[in-house]
Amino acid sequence: MKRKSQSDRVRGNTEARNPRGASKTEMLATERLRRLYLPPRVRILFVGEAPPASGRFFYQADSGLYRAVRDAFLAAGRATPEANFLGTFCALGCYLVDLCGKPVDRLTQTARVKACRAGEPRLSKVLRQLRPALVVVVVRSIANNVQRSEKHANWSGRNIELPYPGRWNRHRAAFLAGLIPVLRRLLPPAA
Repeated sequence: MKRKSQSDRVRGNTEARNPRGASKTEMLATERLRRLYLPPRVRILFVGEAPPASGRFFYQADSGLYRAVRDAFLAAGRATPEANFLGTFCALGCYLVDLCGKPVDRLTQTARVKACRAGEPRLSKVLRQLRPALVVVVVRSIANNVQRSEKHANWSGRNIELPYPGRWNRHRAAFLAGLIPVLRRLLPPAA
């Protein structure tokens, strides 16, 4: 019998973990949490590659992407440090989805490309349902997947592609430089 990892015991998760990512229970919990922040009208749809295998997640306010997006909103004057950022993000009509429903960051490059391609119909469905004015691709490596999804959804809004603001300072700086002017143009200032 397989022993549960410490993170599984801490979370109370009795389901075996997939060696390539989150358990089915964790993925369902992640999607439920994401849906709590779905605004009535999505103005800006942020598209990431996939939830990270680490268990960190934008809507748990514990990921690098969360911190970078929050920092962009703060720098643009569209959020305040005292406010609940996720509440502000939602109230401004912003929403983040992932191309892939399962973590891909521990897959081989071939498997990762295949998973991203398989996520395109799912993203097309989201685009048809939400009809955002703007799509912000937060990982340039999925830009072609997002473009195919947009075409399949017959979506014709504006699209910007940004580098993932993770590991390297230059990518974070480019992410902020690309996102801040867009936020200033499209969203009202923080109260």
